[in-house]
Amino acid sequence: MLMNNIGLFNTIIFFLLSMLHFYWVLGGKWALKDAVPYNEKGEKVLNPGKFDTLIVGIGLLLFAVFYLASSDLLEFALPAWLMKYGGWSISIIFLLRALGDFKYVGFSKKIKSTDFAKKDTQIYSPLCLLLGIVGVLVQLF
Repeated sequence: MLMNNIGLFNTIIFFLLSMLHFYWVLGGKWALKDAVPYNEKGEKVLNPGKFDTLIVGIGLLLFAVFYLASSDLLEFALPAWLMKYGGWSISIIFLLRALGDFKYVGFSKKIKSTDFAKKDTQIYSPLCLLLGIVGVLVQLF
């Protein structure tokens, strides 16, 4: 029961992250500047548009629903195969994101001087690691 309820951490974080992405889709600017990596010249490495941001927001919202379904708070069930493979998939996605691409994102990044890189080291990568670990715990227990 405790491990299922610890998944509520992931539910809340994924919900908040999805709302942030929807805010950006609607034209919001808060926290947008440092949301994507930059190279050494200060050029964006990624340039997601509103549609891309919407897709990420929907995905994060679905992840929140997944962890809500895995909690003991609601009598809400998803198919067993989705609970098994979906949980591992989400966990692996965020553990890999925390590890990074060995250049711009994650603990393995080489570019560390940009504003994004500093926030990635302080906030984004640790959060991804925590989301991944909590996801693994939910799957194991």
